[in-house]
This record gives sequence, C-alpha cells and structure tokens, in this order.
Amino acid sequence: MAYHFKAELSKPERFVGGHRLCSGCGAGILSRAVTRALDEKDKAVICNATGCLEVSSFLYPYTAWEDSYIHSAFENAAATCSGVEAAYLALKRKGKIDDTYKFLVLGGDGGTYDIGFQSLSGAMERGHDMVYFCYDNEAYMNTGIQRSSATPRFANATTTPVGSVSAGKKQNKKNLTEIMVSHEIPYVAQTTFIGNMKDLHEKAHRAIYTPGAAFVNVMSPCPRGWQYPTELLADICKMAVETCVWPLYEVIEGQWYLNYIPKKKLPVTEFMKLQGRFKHCFQPGNEWIIEAAQQYVDAQWEKLQERCGR
Repeated sequence: MAYHFKAELSKPERFVGGHRLCSGCGAGILSRAVTRALDEKDKAVICNATGCLEVSSFLYPYTAWEDSYIHSAFENAAATCSGVEAAYLALKRKGKIDDTYKFLVLGGDGGTYDIGFQSLSGAMERGHDMVYFCYDNEAYMNTGIQRSSATPRFANATTTPVGSVSAGKKQNKKNLTEIMVSHEIPYVAQTTFIGNMKDLHEKAHRAIYTPGAAFVNVMSPCPRGWQYPTELLADICKMAVETCVWPLYEVIEGQWYLNYIPKKKLPVTEFMKLQGRFKHCFQPGNEWIIEAAQQYVDAQWEKLQERCGR
C-alpha cells in the first residue's frame, strides 16, 4: 500500500463513542475501520440501511457519525446512496461544488442479502462510484434474531428453532460475495476482524479509492444472536478464517486473489463450538450435522482455491 499503516491508525475518529451498540458487536468496529480508511482531506456521505447500526448510532439529535449521514429504509440504502452520488456529479459538472466526496453504504445482512438486494444489484450494475460495506451478522438481529439468507445451515434462530423435529436452518448460506463478482464491478472483497485489522483496513481503502462500484463483505459477529461472551469476538473471527468458513479474498477487475491460506486448516468445529447457536450440533446423535458442515466448507474452499489459481 502507498500509506503507512500505523499512521493510518492515529488519524482522528470519524465514528465516535457514545453509540448504543452492544458490547462485543462487530458493527461498531467495522464503522470505525471503514471511516478511518478515508483520506483525511476527503469528505464522505454515509448511507445506513435500517438495522442495528442505524438505531444504535443515530438518535436525533445525537449521532456517532462525523460525516454526512443518511438513514435510509431497510430496502433502498444502495439506491439512496447512488442518487446522492449522481447529484454530486451533477453539481460538480456545473461548478457548484469543489470538495471531494466519497460515498459509502453500510447495511446488515438483512438489508443486503435479502430486503435490499434489488437496490444493491441495481447500483452495482449501473456502476456508481460508491462502496457497499455489508456487516454480515448472519440474521435479522435488530428485530429478534430471525434467520436470513446469510444464516448458515444448522444455526439456531427464532424462526429456525432447534427442537425434536428441527436441526436449525435447513439451507446453506447464500454466497453474496460471489454474486457481487458476477456483476463485473471493479472491486469485491471479503474480510473480517482479525489480528491487527490490516486486512480490513487495506480492503476498505482499496474499495473506497477504486473508481466505480465496489462491495466488501465483512463477517461481523453478534453476541446475542451467535450466543458468545463478548470478549470472544476476535477469537470467533480468527476461527472463521482458520477453518475456511470465511476465507479472506478479493477480486480485482475480475482476477481472484486469496489473501490468506491457513498453515493448517482447522476443523469447522473449532468455529462452531464457540457459539451457542450451534450447541445442539454437538449432542449425541447429531454427528451427521458436523460431517455435513465440514463437507460444505471443504467443497467451498476447494472451489475458491481453484478460482484463485491454486
């Protein structure tokens, strides 16, 4: 990268304290990292889909955002941001504005994978110069932990409860990152909160300063929905990467790149055992669940390696 990573971390915060996000929630970490990736001289417009982040970071007249902020409806965050970007370009052409603005969308998996997918797909297809960051906490956490298409198979959620006739959600998680690649946009990436946050920061910066549309999918654990002690957030993210449940990769102008390959790929149980939503998977008689989960992760990992030329 063309910048010094430690210097980046010392920049003034653009997502500040005082918000009401839960302890151990990934959405606040993402918001700080994404806004820190902006160059200090640049201004930004943040569009936030309805969800946990929105209700916790903005309560008029109080806000945790230092940049211009728009709360959109659940389903149209990408459309709202693309409209603002188009208006900015029009004002720039007319000489009515001279500042450099960047346009960022943040939305949870409910407002991205599901309800907001149509507006996201449209904005990406049109090629607006904006970045959509999904904080993927794998369920509708703000409204009661209902399953979404981002919820992994076998996870316990309020609409896919575990019981005598159910082993949790029946379907595998939608691969939205791969779907975004099919839009043939300049930049797509997948990351999470690991180590020194360098991977997340660099991908956020690259996405923001790549001309055209970009999408970054960020695994963002939820302590209430995933049922883990708040201090385990970083451990869960690390295990997601080391087990290849959530590989770190990016697609630049159609070229696939793996950013991290575990020295020793760990079994999927190392990720699952840290979360109460998978507790039932370890009960006697449910060995088939662990086997099925491992087979799915292995198949996805092999497919990704092939695409990245390995």
